[in-house]
Amino acid sequence: DAAVEEVVQQADQAKLGVIIKVLGRTGSRGNVTQVRCKLLAEEGRDANRTIVRNVKGPAREGDMLALMETEREARRMR
Repeated sequence: DAAVEEVVQQADQAKLGVIIKVLGRTGSRGNVTQVRCKLLAEEGRDANRTIVRNVKGPAREGDMLALMETEREARRMR
């Protein structure tokens, strides 16, 4: 019962976003993908915002991201 409650609290903190464009591979070994994602917040500061983030693991357009925080943006690739 406590485990279920903990999962719900974590989901409340995470903001959802959808990958709208894959910008390229980055990281020293090319193991990180830089993506532009649109935040799915209905109201508040994050409504209709797009941010650039680095994603580890497989990522393609249309994928959903669970972002623990939406303040920081990734530096653009050179």
